Amino acid sequence: MSLDLQEFARSRPFELEAYEFVMRALDFTIQNLDETRHVSGQELVDGIREFAKGEFGPMAKHVLNTWGVRNTRDFGEIVFDLVAQGVLRKTEDDQIEDFENRFRFEVVFERDYYEDHPVLND
Repeated sequence: MSLDLQEFARSRPFELEAYEFVMRALDFTIQNLDETRHVSGQELVDGIREFAKGEFGPMAKHVLNTWGVRNTRDFGEIVFDLVAQGVLRKTEDDQIEDFENRFRFEVVFERDYYEDHPVLND
């Protein structure tokens, strides 16, 4: 199945970049696994967090918010949109709830970033 992601994203609450970002973050997550296997929602959220920190640093929250992504459940909404379109697959154990309340953007992308990079606080 071929999906015009740009056309699809127009009818969704998230920007095209959010869908592209989640696909890239999934690739990042898979590459960092010890073995080739299905990635759970919780593992994907953890991978998205690390990928976003690496890509955007302290601007991650702002960038994601600009794309309409405000919390970790939104990542799940994006993933399940892509599942519904046949771009991604899920198992019967995968649920949207796997993405809920995994972390708070302001903590992980702002506070924790500056705690890890104290020279940027000056």
